[in-house]
Amino acid sequence: MTPEEGVSFDSLQKQSDTFTIDLLQNLDVLARKAEPSTRDFFKQLKRKKNVKLDTIVSGIHDEVFEKINCLACANCCKTLGPRITDTDIQRLAKALKMKPGKVIDTYLKIDEDNDYVFKSMPCPFLMADNYCMVYDSRPKACKDYPHTNRKRFEQAFQVTIKNSYTCPAAYLVVEELKSVLTA
Repeated sequence: MTPEEGVSFDSLQKQSDTFTIDLLQNLDVLARKAEPSTRDFFKQLKRKKNVKLDTIVSGIHDEVFEKINCLACANCCKTLGPRITDTDIQRLAKALKMKPGKVIDTYLKIDEDNDYVFKSMPCPFLMADNYCMVYDSRPKACKDYPHTNRKRFEQAFQVTIKNSYTCPAAYLVVEELKSVLTA
């Protein structure tokens, strides 16, 4: 609908926010309930090798992100610690006008896999309104999350199942993909 038809962008945005928040509140239960059928579905997909899978998933991803408002959620920024690469550190240092060593000392630690991650969560760059203070320079893992719009999606089946517990969009992409490919 357009504003001329009586629905404003603000109204649509509030509906998206409510939808996102409601889904997030039930996400753990929904993802847990869906996981067995999702695992079976992904096993079947691996055997069938659907050559159009990336195109199908990309279309579903785009549709889902028209419904989900990441700013109403930010659950990934609040709960997940992305791997921070040397390139990410350089980019963050430039954006923050700091030396890379200072970025490391201030914000990062080395985890059990010997990767840099944030010292604490939520993300130190997440602002109160769920905007990212370094959005244009955010780490690659943040840019790519929830990894549902990537080439060779079949390589991300396991991480997608995991992400469906954290990200409403990842959950919806998986459920819609099951619906489309089993119809």
